[in-house]
Amino acid sequence: MAGGAMVTPAGGKDYPGKLTLFIFFTCVVAATGGLIFGYDIGISGGVTSMDPFLKKFFPEVYRKKQMAQGVNQYCKFDNQLLQSFTSSLYLAALVASFFAATVTRAFGRKWSMFGGGLTFLIGAALNGAAENVAMLIVGRILLGVGIGFANQPAMAEGAMHGWMQSKVENQAVLAEVKENRNKHLQYAEVVYAVQSRRLQGKADTEAAGQLIIYRCYDEHAVPLYLSEMAPARFRGMLNSGFQLMITIGILAAELINYGTAKIKAGYGWRVSLALAAVPAGIITLGSLFLPDTPNSLLERGHSEEAHRMLRRIRGTEDIGEEYADLVAASEEARTVTHPWRNILQRRYRAQLTMAIAIPFFQQLTGINVINFYAPVLFETLGFKSDASLMSAIITGLVLASATLVSVFTVDRLGRRKLFLQGGAQMIICQVVVGTLLAAKFGTSGVGEIPKGYAAVVAVFICAYVAGFAWSWGPLGWLVPSEIFPLEVRPVGQSINASVQMLFTFVIAQAFLTMLCHLKFGLFYFFAGWVVIMTVFIALFLPETKNVPIEGMVLVWQSHWFWGKLIADEEAHRVQIAAENNAADA
Repeated sequence: MAGGAMVTPAGGKDYPGKLTLFIFFTCVVAATGGLIFGYDIGISGGVTSMDPFLKKFFPEVYRKKQMAQGVNQYCKFDNQLLQSFTSSLYLAALVASFFAATVTRAFGRKWSMFGGGLTFLIGAALNGAAENVAMLIVGRILLGVGIGFANQPAMAEGAMHGWMQSKVENQAVLAEVKENRNKHLQYAEVVYAVQSRRLQGKADTEAAGQLIIYRCYDEHAVPLYLSEMAPARFRGMLNSGFQLMITIGILAAELINYGTAKIKAGYGWRVSLALAAVPAGIITLGSLFLPDTPNSLLERGHSEEAHRMLRRIRGTEDIGEEYADLVAASEEARTVTHPWRNILQRRYRAQLTMAIAIPFFQQLTGINVINFYAPVLFETLGFKSDASLMSAIITGLVLASATLVSVFTVDRLGRRKLFLQGGAQMIICQVVVGTLLAAKFGTSGVGEIPKGYAAVVAVFICAYVAGFAWSWGPLGWLVPSEIFPLEVRPVGQSINASVQMLFTFVIAQAFLTMLCHLKFGLFYFFAGWVVIMTVFIALFLPETKNVPIEGMVLVWQSHWFWGKLIADEEAHRVQIAAENNAADA
């Protein structure tokens, strides 16, 4: 699914702080960012199945839909402009996200949220008042820009700032590096609150200094408003809440579509599209009442205000240590360059492969076929318009419920078991659905499907959705966020989010055409990809449950394939660091 993050910090320093009413308010506003994302995912499919909408903007599709007899059921919704109505948002969100980080750092977190919400609000108004296809597409593009800005922090949610979790205790070494950038260092040891790291041999001091500073700060460079405001012990809960709000947004959209489709005057589609302004209005107005985060204030030189804000959001006077760490991180940030090229090094090959492959495979499960086009798909399968919208509501309920299953089982069962079980379940369901359609429609796509037969198809589609929701859905974000070492973790998560959004656009733009050409074979197509990705997980993804980030290299080094790419010296240094930490404890 295009969205959402299931990230739990890997442990580390826990500064004093409590969940205050003020923090709860920020959680509500941040969760609304997930709600607008989920609402938009769910609303488009219902709207594109409404006759008044199709008659006004896509009359060719409307005519084919009305020809119940002798029409190829697979192809009656095939239209490039109709697909662009859905997909254009995700291309705009992808492009906007590249600019959002820069704007956020320059103007602060709250103004990025405000700008995103306002743009989304304008897009919703434009869609609700649309009189032609051009207005629809422009409105969708504005919605995409709004999502790119308002949810840009959430898209990078796995890149939680390491400085907040790991403090450099050996300040003497850090000072040495800062003062002797042009000399060479024979040996340096940097002790973290959660790990040790040795840089051995003759090394350039500036490079060593950049490594030290980067590990302390760079994950802070693309901050999350939510994680900056919340005490560390509550971040995992809040991240799960964001993911859940996406699924609630999808369900809410499907319920609204079911109601507005019954409006006999024919303007129900306008209500569905315009109601996106409600969650957008909440995040837009809510952000005005939210002060900026201490991190953002420090970055822009407002140190006294940052101190006051940190004291307010933590609900305690005991903020001296955390504030000092934030100030130190802010001062060092100016010396750090973002090391995008570092991730191309051989030792990160396994993690980079996963950051690209997992979101790519996630989209080829076919889940966004359900998210974007559920009513259209069910109507293609023989459901009447009203029944197709109700079936979409049922799948939305299954999606939200099964997501909760993952929240409570992922740390107990592990990642691999959920990936493999969910993959097997999706394969079976897709093969069954494809076979049932082949038996009733064949390749001509002409015919009708009995109600009982259609109900069986719907059951297997719901089982498929459940298999995705507790496996590839949340794990598609969680695993890439936890497998990278701290020095390249933000870059890895950015790559993951970009690949995710790119292929969301591709699937949204191509699905109806693929359904027309591949017919029932489309379900075999997606099932084939799920077979490939399940085998890929079985062979190439080690279990990462309960593995601290600093020890992740040992997991890859012990893997039968990826271990060939990791030097023994690298793994040995991490092993020594772990032993030192144990001895210190």
